[in-house]
Amino acid sequence: MQKLVVGIICIVVGAMLLVWSHDLANSFGSQVQQVFTGAPTDRAVYLRIGGVVLLILGVAQLVWPMRRK
Repeated sequence: MQKLVVGIICIVVGAMLLVWSHDLANSFGSQVQQVFTGAPTDRAVYLRIGGVVLLILGVAQLVWPMRRK
């Protein structure tokens, strides 16, 4: 039961980070910086990486059950 709750929390937080990174990447300041540097801001990239990692971790928690000895 605890593993199910942890998996759901990881999925929700990962999705929130991905939405936040998308909003951050589309902000005016980020777009201005992207015009001059040609790359998105570091913060948006870190949030996307963190969101994907948490989503994968959450799905793994739900799909693959841990075996107890």
